[in-house]
Amino acid sequence: MTTILVVDDEKKIAGLVRDYLVAAGYRVVTAHDGKTALAQHRYERPDLVVLDLNLPGMDGLAVARSIRQERNTPIIMLTARIEETDRIVGLELGADDYVTKPFSPRELVARVRAVLRRVQGEEPTDAVIRIGDLVIDTGKRIATRAGQRIELTTTEFDMLLVLARTPGRVFSRMELLDRVQGTSFEGYERTVDAHIKNLRRKIESDPRNPQYLLTVYGAGYRFAEDVNA
Repeated sequence: MTTILVVDDEKKIAGLVRDYLVAAGYRVVTAHDGKTALAQHRYERPDLVVLDLNLPGMDGLAVARSIRQERNTPIIMLTARIEETDRIVGLELGADDYVTKPFSPRELVARVRAVLRRVQGEEPTDAVIRIGDLVIDTGKRIATRAGQRIELTTTEFDMLLVLARTPGRVFSRMELLDRVQGTSFEGYERTVDAHIKNLRRKIESDPRNPQYLLTVYGAGYRFAEDVNA
């Protein structure tokens, strides 16, 4: 059974989210502070983490950073913070999605399903994409460069795949959100920018002068048609 770790210091919210996820068929474990969350993550090895940013002591950003150092477990952030920078920092740490409080539990369940579907769901038909020294195995969901495996989050891999499947095609930020998350609702342009920044840091030799992920100013992003490896 798919296991979800729900981390929120407000026990009523954690309980509400747990009840909706259990009703949707998931096994749910909860934690109410950062240290307990990390212990549960190591012991339970959940399939996805729903993580509140505003935790006592060790905040959600620190928890996300620690999780990313251990595993690529998908993360959906919960935040009541108004500042967009908090969300962007979370995305740059590798979060796959975010939901702003107050939120609809049904919407959260839908977001959980969408992220898990991308991880566990349909296998693409075009098995391997090779551009330059970058190789994307779509069936195994693995990317390598010069033979070295690149550790990508679920959203990073999906965004890379959308772009790499049609080199040269320009995708707007909203279109990328829609293709990757299944919806552009509540999407910020800087959400995509944060994921692209992460991808460039991981796959480019010089992220400031990218060879693969190119910006089309005023339009969006495209994948290079030709790369000198």
